[in-house]
Amino acid sequence: MLADRIEGKWIDAFEAVFKLCKVATGETVAILSETQSRTLNVHIAELALDRTGANWFHVTVPTPRQDAPIPVRSTGASAALGGQKAAVAALKECGLVVDLTVEGLLHAPELPEIISGGARILMISNEHPEALERLLPQTRDEPRVKTAVKRCRAAKRMTVTSAAGTDLTVDMEGASTVGVWGWCDRPGTVAHWPAGLVVSFPKAASVNGTLVLDAGDVNLTFKRYLERPVKLTIVDDYVTDIEGEGTDAELMRRYLAAWGDREAYAVSHVGFGMNEGARYEALAMYDRRETNGTEVRAFAGNFLFSTGANEFAGRYTKGHFDIPVRGCTISLDGEAVVTDGDLAEAFK
Repeated sequence: MLADRIEGKWIDAFEAVFKLCKVATGETVAILSETQSRTLNVHIAELALDRTGANWFHVTVPTPRQDAPIPVRSTGASAALGGQKAAVAALKECGLVVDLTVEGLLHAPELPEIISGGARILMISNEHPEALERLLPQTRDEPRVKTAVKRCRAAKRMTVTSAAGTDLTVDMEGASTVGVWGWCDRPGTVAHWPAGLVVSFPKAASVNGTLVLDAGDVNLTFKRYLERPVKLTIVDDYVTDIEGEGTDAELMRRYLAAWGDREAYAVSHVGFGMNEGARYEALAMYDRRETNGTEVRAFAGNFLFSTGANEFAGRYTKGHFDIPVRGCTISLDGEAVVTDGDLAEAFK
């Protein structure tokens, strides 16, 4: 277990990312946290912002009561700002919001209001700073990710196949595609660290076929490498059947059913990892409380499949799975962007 002790090298890492975000002397910056945030990262953010000369302040809100029948994990939709109108108003007036909430603001309903005034948001994932230090954003990633985003936005059809049996089709027309390279330097933009991936949120009734999760693939909601294959049948976005024997299939069946919500079975987003520094095996190296698994979402060449909320398809739910799948071939309009888990040269 890593020690929760402030290290100078971690302050350096946070400062480097704030500089990529173009934090200026005298700029107003808010550190947003909740009572269950990782205190170590909050303190490191304070010290790093001191070095930039920014005028920073805290917005700390209570972690909300649990209102779900089962544990909520890895949603990217923090509920910490629910009903906190004064806090949202303060964040909206900032140049930069350093988001250190447990789940992050990526899909939070308050995010559009915060950035509407030009504030930019840097989500620092709930990771131990040892991982953040190792996964500093690289300037070379910005053009690579932007190229992938353009390619996805221009595509009409994505297909995903694998030797394990995956045969999935995604209608990309009208999908909303975003890419993240680790920093936000323009008004009204959002980024997260660690980064290095591109994801698309398809419109309703766009995803059909079979997705086979093989042994060794990762269910990041459970922070678990699969031990046995699980086969998902998907019809017009919804998982209609979960086949498989053993713990992994049973966990997925029980967790999805526990929500009592059809939308928990729907596709949230699809995409692929592009971070050459991110490690597939990283989840095995940390105690569960030390990691949020963001690194594994981004390792290069994985097909990132997610169930749960998709606001672009009019679906909202707290049930959420992020599942990086290895060894897939991902094609856009017939052209492979990932072949058997290897990124195409255009994106390296």
